[in-house]
Amino acid sequence: MRIVISEFMSLDGIVQAPGSPEEDTDGGFTHGGWSHPYFDPEIVGGTFDDVLAKADALLFGRRTWQTMAGAWPDRAGDPFADRMNTIAKYVVSGTLSAQDLVWANTTLIPGGDAVGRIRALREAGGGDLAVMGSPTLARTLLSEGLVDELRLMIMPVLLGGGKTIFPADGGLRALELLSTVTSPAGVNVCTYRPAAAHA
Repeated sequence: MRIVISEFMSLDGIVQAPGSPEEDTDGGFTHGGWSHPYFDPEIVGGTFDDVLAKADALLFGRRTWQTMAGAWPDRAGDPFADRMNTIAKYVVSGTLSAQDLVWANTTLIPGGDAVGRIRALREAGGGDLAVMGSPTLARTLLSEGLVDELRLMIMPVLLGGGKTIFPADGGLRALELLSTVTSPAGVNVCTYRPAAAHA
């Protein structure tokens, strides 16, 4: 399976709380919901449609999974929502238990076993394993060299601080740009993959 990370991202690299004011206020973050003025169904929405169509399963960190689990089950009736609710899902957490997995088709990956279990999933056959949001998990996957593709929806806004998916370990990680599409609102949807070994 290929691991594909998709993120709403500000121009200064922030991915925290794109959906709503209450989504994630860690660190005193006050700009929740910042992605809404830049969302369009054709280009930005189409990116998620494409990611979901190619995915065999979704992979989340705990907070993102809880946000999604609180939203999607009540939206049955349109193809995207139905796919979100029926597709296999994995959630990495050190605090959730099997009884907490109220969203259909969710499997718990204990936090301490996460890298090994995800590595095994990646080595299995099948379509993509899609990661949405989940900045801590995304950063770990990038650090461990487990990401096959990054789809960044880079929005023309500066947030001045917040959570990022990029490792801050001093490591050099070269990427190859596969495509860029620009929306009418100025969102650059950039698709990257790890570059071959560089000099």
